[in-house]
Amino acid sequence: MIGISKLYCGTVEPSDALRYGRHSGKLPSHLLQFSKDKRPVVVWNTTQRCNLKCVHCYAHAKALANDNELSTREGKALIDDLTEYGAPVILFSGGEPLVRKDLPDLAGYAVDRGMRAVISTNGTLISAKLALTLKRIGLSYVGISLDGMQKINDRFRGVSGAFQSAMAGIKNCQDAGIKVGLRFTINKYNVDEIPHIFNLIEEMEIPRVCFYHLVYAGRGTELVKEDLSHAATRSAVDLIIDETKRLHDIGKPKEVLTVDNHADGPYLYLRLRKEDPQRAKDVLELLQWNEGNNSGRGIGCVSWDGEVHPDQFWRHCSLGNVRQRPFSEIWADLSNPLLEKLKEKKKHVKGRCADCRWLDICGGNFRVRAEATTGDLWAPDPACYLTDAEIGLMDK
Repeated sequence: MIGISKLYCGTVEPSDALRYGRHSGKLPSHLLQFSKDKRPVVVWNTTQRCNLKCVHCYAHAKALANDNELSTREGKALIDDLTEYGAPVILFSGGEPLVRKDLPDLAGYAVDRGMRAVISTNGTLISAKLALTLKRIGLSYVGISLDGMQKINDRFRGVSGAFQSAMAGIKNCQDAGIKVGLRFTINKYNVDEIPHIFNLIEEMEIPRVCFYHLVYAGRGTELVKEDLSHAATRSAVDLIIDETKRLHDIGKPKEVLTVDNHADGPYLYLRLRKEDPQRAKDVLELLQWNEGNNSGRGIGCVSWDGEVHPDQFWRHCSLGNVRQRPFSEIWADLSNPLLEKLKEKKKHVKGRCADCRWLDICGGNFRVRAEATTGDLWAPDPACYLTDAEIGLMDK
């Protein structure tokens, strides 16, 4: 996760994180990525059920119920364990988490235990009444997925009317006083929608947007050929940076992040080094603290059936099940060879990743993407768009 607005627009300084000792339990949410203890943010895919049919869904979500979901009681036991372990945030996801009638109860329980609770949702089920309930329980944030304006979004979501229902959900959250933001997954068919997304967050006064690079997992594996070329990715990232700066300069600052391609960090730094060398020095320090990809360390996932994964895209690899052992025990057990290597992945990456001057900043990028395209999870990430010269290979 690369904070474009934080880094490029100078809304965060190294001193901001140092003030809290860079401890995840003390840092405000917008500084969590700069923690040094890297207690995991945990994504709980509470259900595989969903009312939409998104073509890029990493969870292979479906309309039918899964009879093996963690119960409310088991979910609260998971939350108890995460609280005691010091996980700073629990992100309720799915499928569509709001198809679970006990979701407000579970989220409220997490808040009562002292965790920051957020929801990742398609937004279509957020009625005015539900929005008030989510506000009452103390939900920190609602991230609503949009993949463009109405025509493009409904095509990707597989259901006509999904866009209008999501817009109603956004408005209901705003009316209830809940912080709401957008989630947008970039690909060939919707990259031209990025300016429209910036216009939308400006017009509707939406404070946050996350742009996700495509990860080849779940139904997303069928879209590998629809991913952007390296040149198109660079153009998209430049556009996101430029639009973020435009809003900042006209006094309408937004929190803008890119997610799931950690080459964005070095790319932004190299651009800043030409434009503002002094700011670039601070950005480099912040990127070093961020450490790039944190699958298996700073982020983890629990599936609807209790399986624990290094992140939400590793559904084909289980580290254990919370029905047999607490998450905290599974996460700390380095007898699992995959988990052991992921916690020190920089020692195991191969090829240009191993020789890259930005390895400490990028963390080797996405191993799932490498595995999906080569069969070797330690091979270079094919979505890295930095040139050999930019990563220092021409110097060797």
